[in-house]
Amino acid sequence: MPGAPGTPSPTPPPAAVSDSGAPIFTQPAAQLTGSSITFTGLHSVTLVTVPLADGRRVPVLKLTADDIVIKDFHLNVRKQTGPALISDAGTMELRGNVQVYVDSATATLLDGSPFTLGAATPPPDNGVPPTLLRVNLGLVGVTADSITLIPSHQALRG
Repeated sequence: MPGAPGTPSPTPPPAAVSDSGAPIFTQPAAQLTGSSITFTGLHSVTLVTVPLADGRRVPVLKLTADDIVIKDFHLNVRKQTGPALISDAGTMELRGNVQVYVDSATATLLDGSPFTLGAATPPPDNGVPPTLLRVNLGLVGVTADSITLIPSHQALRG
């Protein structure tokens, strides 16, 4: 029970800071899955607020890295009504000045244990490992110097 002698109180997540350089995004977040995600040069994981097209700001996690590679990439871009845009690729490569904005992330660590990130569940003190398996992201948006899908296929569904 929190507050009991010898029991540490849970640390509240840090307050979100406004990301003034973030693009304007829409909701709901897209669903991105992959068999693995690998980060090279992961510089930071920060709780920020980003602007939406309707003028609101929402809290998200911003991951900043040199490069990110996602194997067996699948992206489902939904909207409130109408068809969804589905994108598939064997590999998605994000290269140079990568900024990924997510509202949630679940994955499996290399040892098989679960890994979860979100605005209410910031990264553990030892940070985000360089490789995660069975990744599922609530993707709000991404920017990078280069975004490549190899090979890629897109279709409208629904």
